[in-house]
Amino acid sequence: MKTNLPALRKARKLSQQELADAVGVTRQTITSIEVGKYVASLPLAFKIARYFGLAIEDVFIDEEE
Repeated sequence: MKTNLPALRKARKLSQQELADAVGVTRQTITSIEVGKYVASLPLAFKIARYFGLAIEDVFIDEEE
């Protein structure tokens, strides 16, 4: 699954660690999501989207569509 996470973070000048702290995961989890090695669970996807004030679909891109 692709993600807009790197662009969203950079637009807000957030480090991976700052985002990880804000949503309660490790920096490695954020890195893995950004490079496509890990797909965020639904609860985590909601947390991330809520953090940015966006819908999940605005943060995560379903490649099958």
